[in-house]
Amino acid sequence: MGAEPALRLRGFEIYSGYLDASAQEAMLADLRAVQADAPLFSPMTPYGKPMSVRMTSAGKYGWFSDRRGYRYVQSHPDGQPWPPIPPSVLAVWEALVSRERAPDCCLLNFYGEGARMGMHQDKDEADFSWPVLSISLGDEGLFRIGNATRGGKTESLWLRSGDVVLMGGEARLTYHGVDKIRPGTSTLLNKPGRLNLTLRVVD
Repeated sequence: MGAEPALRLRGFEIYSGYLDASAQEAMLADLRAVQADAPLFSPMTPYGKPMSVRMTSAGKYGWFSDRRGYRYVQSHPDGQPWPPIPPSVLAVWEALVSRERAPDCCLLNFYGEGARMGMHQDKDEADFSWPVLSISLGDEGLFRIGNATRGGKTESLWLRSGDVVLMGGEARLTYHGVDKIRPGTSTLLNKPGRLNLTLRVVD
């Protein structure tokens, strides 16, 4: 594991191959335990359309969406509290962000074939001074980086299994999204797809 990003793009710091194969396997085992306690679900957007990405969360809060809007909640849709964030995930945050302030939420997004995430800002948190940390596992995903406002020229790059992205400073409120995944580019998961984790300070 290295401490310097391989690439900086519009303020996004990309740590290519940050997690080696064994670290990815260990983290995936921890995440399977999270999903056993808090199964993946497909949230509804405020516009009444289900998201193509399936998700769940770990930590004090989980991210949620329905016709009432986007927000953080303290329990899974089944009513159970979210499971704790696994130590293997927290270790990445501690190495790249802070040992003093832990994240409040680890959002797990699963992208199956055909799933995507439209351009958006992560702005449901109370304090934007903390970065959002993203970890990619499984098939490659085409990550698009935009601007501080909608529209304008964008740049894209393929994120691979084990890559970590840090979105802080000028990049904290930049629009970004995932256009598509490339099935079959990783053998980590037991089926085609990409698992993306984002760690956030909420309070």
